[in-house]
Amino acid sequence: MYNPIKELTKREWFIWLCSLIIVLVSNLLTADLDILTLAAALIGVTSLIFAAKGNVWAQILMVVFSILYGIISFRFRYWGEMITYIGMTMPMAVWSAITWFKNPSEGNSSEVAIQKLTRRHLIWLTVSTVLVTVVFYYILMLLDTPNIVFSTISIVTSFLAAALTMLRSSYYAVGYAANDVILIVLWVLASLENSAYIPVVVNFVIFFVNDMYGFVSWKKREVRQAVDL
Repeated sequence: MYNPIKELTKREWFIWLCSLIIVLVSNLLTADLDILTLAAALIGVTSLIFAAKGNVWAQILMVVFSILYGIISFRFRYWGEMITYIGMTMPMAVWSAITWFKNPSEGNSSEVAIQKLTRRHLIWLTVSTVLVTVVFYYILMLLDTPNIVFSTISIVTSFLAAALTMLRSSYYAVGYAANDVILIVLWVLASLENSAYIPVVVNFVIFFVNDMYGFVSWKKREVRQAVDL
């Protein structure tokens, strides 16, 4: 449980601080400042920069973010987002935290050891994703969820991202980046009804940038870890 802040590079400090400032300013400029949305965004951005380092604190912060985001989604009746983050992303983040903690890198014990996906992993991901899609679409339909197609796609990408995180795969960040794109669309639609949700759109744009940096960072570290072995 190393302090992840001490290991941030100058580039990561720059990305983190710029992300925090943009999120803070976009939320403060809105006519209806929502402290919950602001807190969730700041925690989310911090979680992502730690995730890029492969540090277990990223998953601990993701648990907190999932709770806050679930509440925000509940208020707009985005049942899919609420169910996904409270009922799926949060427990999977707990599981990921345990997995990451138990599998440190040999070269640097403060970061998780990256795992390459096997055929069994891919089969499990495919079958489970199909099941999640069918089950959650039916649930969202029963709940009369707004923008049900995008909500369903969001659930699928969230599940894949969380599953890849548990499997310690570099492609977890691609899953979250795909989810960010869907969430940007969802909250743009929400913003057309209530401008108070515009900061949420900005938040997920920043999340997308951080997730892409996370992917690049993990791929570089994957090469390094392979050499260390």
